[in-house]
Amino acid sequence: MNQNRTQARLRRSVSGYVFLLPAVLLFGLFAWYPIVNGLLLSFREIDLIRYTQPGYRPEWIGLDNFERIFADNLLRTAWVNTIRFAGLALLFGYLVPVILAIAVNEVRRGKSYFRLAFYLPVILPPMISILLWKYFYDPGSGIMNVLIGFFGAEPLQWIYSADTAMLSLVILWTWTSAGSTMLLYLAALQGIPVSLYESAEIEGASIRQRLFHITLPEIRGVMLILLVLQVIGTVQVFTEPFVMTDGGPVNSTLTVMVLLYRYAFERGEIGWATALGLLIFVVLVAFSGVYLFLTRRFRGAVR
Repeated sequence: MNQNRTQARLRRSVSGYVFLLPAVLLFGLFAWYPIVNGLLLSFREIDLIRYTQPGYRPEWIGLDNFERIFADNLLRTAWVNTIRFAGLALLFGYLVPVILAIAVNEVRRGKSYFRLAFYLPVILPPMISILLWKYFYDPGSGIMNVLIGFFGAEPLQWIYSADTAMLSLVILWTWTSAGSTMLLYLAALQGIPVSLYESAEIEGASIRQRLFHITLPEIRGVMLILLVLQVIGTVQVFTEPFVMTDGGPVNSTLTVMVLLYRYAFERGEIGWATALGLLIFVVLVAFSGVYLFLTRRFRGAVR
């Protein structure tokens, strides 16, 4: 009897692994193979002209690619701009979805309309959004200058000035990404028991007290996860600075991903590009590890 059960379990396990095998192969081919290959390429000198020729073997040069990118003055500029973008994106893009979700959750009528209106920018293709905002940022007749003109402010150059180009990209990024994050917060808000708010109202709690003692604590877990995801996403920002400003003016919006693109496709230095990609990976893993350590320690202290 035990032998029959063992054979039946074995058959079920084998059939399960057979169904799982295509997904594992595809994941290994399109995910793990590029990662491992990129890791190896970062330690090699690659000749793009000969790279596709049969029998060509890139030369192993060790850490030379890393030494070269660290010697490049643009690397420091790119990291400073990336950190600056991430900081501004957290200042605006992290708080705006929370505010929108709470506001939409409190709306009694037309909630579906507001959800669609705020999510609509996410549906638009990135190129359409960027071209649309390029028109908004036009120094002459752009909508942004018209809006600030109502408050008596002088017209700005927006993406055409090193002083305002980064802020312009952050506004665009927030507009295009806030809708999807808002829906996640809205789903978390829907999971808060109504009885908590009813009890708070009976006790005479104000809106501010309900916000800081019920709403925000209940969605704190979602906020912590989305904080990590947003930092990872902002560090890897590429499309907006590449298409909108091409890293300018005067490298004021040059991010590490734009620099990686320049290494690979403008200079033809694939080894430099993969070395920089590995560096970005290490930085993000280190950030995630430190963040998880601090949050677990914080939770332990609270308990």
